[in-house]
Amino acid sequence: MRRSPVSERARLALPIVLVGPMGAGKSRVGQRLANDAGAPFVDTDVRIAERYGPIDEIFDREGEEYFRIVEREVVAEALREEAVVSLGGGAVLHADTRDDLASLPVVWLQVSREAVTPRLTGGNRPLIAAGGIEAWAAILEARRPLYEAVADLAIDTSRRSVARIVDDITERFGGAR
Repeated sequence: MRRSPVSERARLALPIVLVGPMGAGKSRVGQRLANDAGAPFVDTDVRIAERYGPIDEIFDREGEEYFRIVEREVVAEALREEAVVSLGGGAVLHADTRDDLASLPVVWLQVSREAVTPRLTGGNRPLIAAGGIEAWAAILEARRPLYEAVADLAIDTSRRSVARIVDDITERFGGAR
């Protein structure tokens, strides 16, 4: 597929932030959105792993409370960058992060239980390691009000192509960079 020259690429008001539960497609959509816009992509979970080691090991070694402190620091930094930013599913738990998101364009990527099940199979996600899809569903229900509160746009990724999702985001948040 031919890549569009920069002048034809989507213009986005940056930063733009993707939130949602694990397995919703934040990384895939974020990478494509950033590529199409000619912007950097920041996945806060990847950044945490690069600096502190694998997330599941942080949970095992230090616990969730420590992880959330580290996550907040990385998220605050990322939200100051002119980039497409994908937040870990639990980043919205921190009130300061929710406050930061109030002034930014935020897309809540949603996904059905049926669609997410194969996406999570074989992963090493510490919060669902023991409870599987039931744990995922419980976490989603607990966080749903937070995602809803911070989101400017909600898109269900269950049966939509990444390209179509990116087009919808670009249409909503296009603007001068």
